[in-house]
Amino acid sequence: MAVTVGLRQTMGLFVSPLNTSTGLGIVTISFALAVGQFTWGAAQPLFGLLAERIGSYKVIIIGALMLAVGLAETPYMHSGFGLMLFLGLVSAMGAGAGSFSILIGATAQRVPAERRAFASGFINAGGSFGQFLFAPLAQVLIATIGWVGALWTLAATALVTIPLGLPFRESKTAAPQAAGIGIREQLRVSFRDSSYLLLHAGFFTCGFHIAFLITHLPGEVNLCGLPASVSAASIAIIGLANIVGSIGAGWLSQTQRMKMVLFWMYASRALAVALYLAAPKTAPTFYVFAFVLGLTWLATVPPTAGLVGKLFGTRHLATLFGMTLLTHQIGGFFGAWLGGVAIAATGNYNRMWYADIALAAVAAVLNLPIKEAHPRAFAAAA
Repeated sequence: MAVTVGLRQTMGLFVSPLNTSTGLGIVTISFALAVGQFTWGAAQPLFGLLAERIGSYKVIIIGALMLAVGLAETPYMHSGFGLMLFLGLVSAMGAGAGSFSILIGATAQRVPAERRAFASGFINAGGSFGQFLFAPLAQVLIATIGWVGALWTLAATALVTIPLGLPFRESKTAAPQAAGIGIREQLRVSFRDSSYLLLHAGFFTCGFHIAFLITHLPGEVNLCGLPASVSAASIAIIGLANIVGSIGAGWLSQTQRMKMVLFWMYASRALAVALYLAAPKTAPTFYVFAFVLGLTWLATVPPTAGLVGKLFGTRHLATLFGMTLLTHQIGGFFGAWLGGVAIAATGNYNRMWYADIALAAVAAVLNLPIKEAHPRAFAAAA
């Protein structure tokens, strides 16, 4: 998770170098990254299905190779189509094959029911650590060996996930999973469940918010007349804070209703963005903003994955949670793309900030009607 998520979350740092080198324009580059947001989400349920057939480790190997090739070929792309192909499709699919749905789904089958949310939070914290690690590293590489050399270095790093994935090899002597309904029937049942649909709706906002910030925060920092190091440091702070947030969310989800954990996360985001807009745009403001956001950044993943497992069990968790991640990344597509449209049309990101506030407030409210048993009752039943 540290490698696959960490590499993806640094792509915003390459927007300006790509624009300067290719002259494609901020809207075209934003669209390619937006396609990547959607593709990363779409890949999760597809690779989840594949993992059920061939095993998680083989999927991780496929993903590592795709991620490495996609990043390595990106510098040679001087057209919008080429950029969309390798940055938006190949590398994003590779990252998706070694990300949330595969790793959390495989782990959930190996831990007791009452520990799944905490395990998800711990895995999620790995992604946050990757963001903390790779954001400043990528900025240093760009400054010292250039953006092309930086992408090549990140591409080589992607291959590290192959040995790291060895513990996910399926044992030849492992007992088969208990029989249950097939995936088609499970999907039909799930998408008729109002609680599952409400989870999707909230996760859409999460994706919009994160993709907009990770893609356009460097541009916002530049508009405020601050150096690029501030954006790199802010992205790193978000990752560091989310280590605490992810583990904390997983821990809280063991004793509190997960829908309430999600409610307070989305509500706090709306408040954080509103306070940011009212604050002076200085480096300390960005650092504080990044820390507050980081506490909830991807900390929505443990309670969301936990709720999916709570509602439908773990047999098809990789696919069902992967579907929520697809919705998350549909939101991510619009967040990354519309950010580019907004800056091109108005010269600032104000419309996006206001949309962020409204969507976060709506997402908070949408989680309240979710039907969830109290953790004590669920643990006793499990």
